[in-house]
Amino acid sequence: MKLRVERIYTKPVDLDGYRILVDRLWPRGISKVNAQLDDWVKTIAPSTELRQWFNHEPEKYPVFKKRYLSELENNPLSSDFCQLVNHELKKNNVILLYGAKDEHYNQAIVLRTYLMQQSDCPAD
Repeated sequence: MKLRVERIYTKPVDLDGYRILVDRLWPRGISKVNAQLDDWVKTIAPSTELRQWFNHEPEKYPVFKKRYLSELENNPLSSDFCQLVNHELKKNNVILLYGAKDEHYNQAIVLRTYLMQQSDCPAD
């Protein structure tokens, strides 16, 4: 199975996968029914301070990535999240969902990289 990243505002590519929202805030304009989520893990998202500092400015992404990876390393819930992802990958694709407009510079991309380094999560 594969570990994927998708923007929650786009039409879902894989509704059969295990869909996890990895934003701290609920995405504007998305109903909980339309999101078709299996899980919402706010605790794995970047801290409010880091999210506000980054403000989705691409030039800040390298520093954001470094700081978010540090937060993940120090987050006691990262291990549980990694176990959840690995457990689901045994039977489903896992889709990390995010609300940011930028498909290349966002926390879900960093989180996917982190998960792949921590485990044998195959990426798409």
